[in-house]
Amino acid sequence: MATDTRTRDDMLEDFEARKLSILGKDRLIYVAGAGPAVIVMTEMTGISPHVARFARWVRDAGFTVYMPHLFGKDGAPPGGIGGALTLIGGCISRRFKAFAANESSPEVAWLRALATHAHRECGGPGVGAIGMCFTGNFALSMMLEQSVVAPVLAQPSLPLGKPAGMHISPDELAAVKTRMDAENLTVLAYRFKGDRFCRKERFDAYEAALGGRFVRRELDDSAANPDSPMKNPHSVVTLHLIDEEGQPTLAARDEILEFFRMRLSG
Repeated sequence: MATDTRTRDDMLEDFEARKLSILGKDRLIYVAGAGPAVIVMTEMTGISPHVARFARWVRDAGFTVYMPHLFGKDGAPPGGIGGALTLIGGCISRRFKAFAANESSPEVAWLRALATHAHRECGGPGVGAIGMCFTGNFALSMMLEQSVVAPVLAQPSLPLGKPAGMHISPDELAAVKTRMDAENLTVLAYRFKGDRFCRKERFDAYEAALGGRFVRRELDDSAANPDSPMKNPHSVVTLHLIDEEGQPTLAARDEILEFFRMRLSG
């Protein structure tokens, strides 16, 4: 098995760095590709080279990627003192409410507005969205924006310390379920079975709330890249992905790309 060499800063030079003003807030967005829009929300501790690699796969599959800066140093590998400070900052930030169960992150309102903007720019039947780790639940909450039709939850880790907690308000969850039933939509969700941050109890809770609309995928821990510096099996399509044919993590990536194609092809 080849060792992953994404240990240096990714300069993100093949993305267009745009400053967008949405809901009165100026944010940096990295944009690349052509076709229907897919919003790629980074995991903690920021837009790492592994997250950028996934965004490029989405771009190369025929989509316009919108990758917003949410926290951390863009392009930096995870870890180190900077990564630790980013994690601490995210945990205490009012933007994310990392410990709150049955409550949506305030940041989701801005991300919904970004989806509206991206759909207006790119057209097509709708927008895809994938959240990872710290942002994992956000793609589901974003479905209150009508343009979001292809949500993916990758190892949703909030609320911290509450294994069965759901990081979405009951009213919003009910509204999302009503919309999914009316429009025959589903949400894809991924985790490793032994992940300490995204536990089975959370998937059970979402399945109880959404029924068959919640399509869960739980990979054996042995499928995680053993060369990853993070030993807890966690990041299904980024840090712990093994980029080799026949690997379950690569199959998960391909399933996500096909899900985007199915929902966004028109």
